Parts: sequence; structure tokens; C-alpha cells
Amino acid sequence: MENGAMTAEESLLKLQEGNVKYLTALKNDGDISPRLRHETALHGQHPYAVVIACSDSREIPEAIFSSGIGELFVIRVAGNVIDSHQLGSVEYAAAHLGCPLTVVLGHTRCGAVGAAIAGSEEGYIKSITDEIHLAIGSEKDERKASELNVRRNVHLIQEAFADHPELQTMKTVGAVYDVETGKVDWLS
Repeated sequence: MENGAMTAEESLLKLQEGNVKYLTALKNDGDISPRLRHETALHGQHPYAVVIACSDSREIPEAIFSSGIGELFVIRVAGNVIDSHQLGSVEYAAAHLGCPLTVVLGHTRCGAVGAAIAGSEEGYIKSITDEIHLAIGSEKDERKASELNVRRNVHLIQEAFADHPELQTMKTVGAVYDVETGKVDWLS
């Protein structure tokens, strides 16, 4: 399906329906066929949503939303933090590929969030935990901290593109994936 034919609300509904399928699935129902690989190689990608997810190997957006090749534009970074690289990727997907929806997808039992709560990181990961700490402040509950981190990153995206004429209609939402149950809780 061409992404231009889908609104942000339709994209969100498709993600929600995909997660419902995933909750009882034994395999990914997304189309990963040779035919689709060939079609997207020749005619390009037409994703209906951008998903900014954590790098955690338990959080696989294509599986969580029962999606296949060319459906999601996935950006993965530990702690699903936002910087200019992620913003540039969102800008590309929205402005050039026509993605109407961006989802910041946090998750339960996130190591980066846990490290930010502990506050003892050094090295390069400190750049990630410092960003998360800006979102969570003194919050010690990991679930609440994950939600606060998602909400901050949704706000950063909205703020970054508030005056961007090509992205005025892009919708940005937040969600938290439960690594044990597989359910995605959408934040309002």
C-alpha cells in the first residue's frame, strides 16, 4: 500500500491491530517474500510509520506490529533517545517517504533506563543515560521512567518539526512495549 494513501490515524490503527495479532502469533505474519523484496528493490519503500525503538534485542518492531518488508521505517538506538541523527532520519522518512506517523517505542526492563536510574554509567553510554536522566529526573520506578523517557522524546520530535512546513501533518505518539507480555501500551 502506498503510504500516501494512509493517514496518521489509519497508520496507528494498523500498528495497534498488528500488535493484537502478535500477542498470540507463533511467527511473524508480515510479508517478507522474495516477490516483495523484488518489488521494493525496483519501486522503493513506502512505509506507513516511523518507529524509533530501543536497540534491545527483545524489542523487534516488525514482529511487534506484524509488519513485513517496506512497512515500517525503523530507527533503533539504546534507550530510544533522540538526537540530530534520529531527527534527520525522521525528517527523511516523513518528508521524502511520506510517513504520516512517528512512534517512539520504549519498553519495560530497559537496561539504558535502569542505568540512568542507577546513575553510575561512564564511557560512551553516559551520553545515552544523561539524555534519559533529563527525562526521568529522580524517578526510580522503571516502568514510569520508561514512560517519562518516551514522552520527552515525543516532545523533542514535535518541537523539532513544529515549524517544518513539510511535516506539519505528521503525528508523533509514544508507546511502551512490555517485553514479557508482548503488549504495547499507547501513551496519551
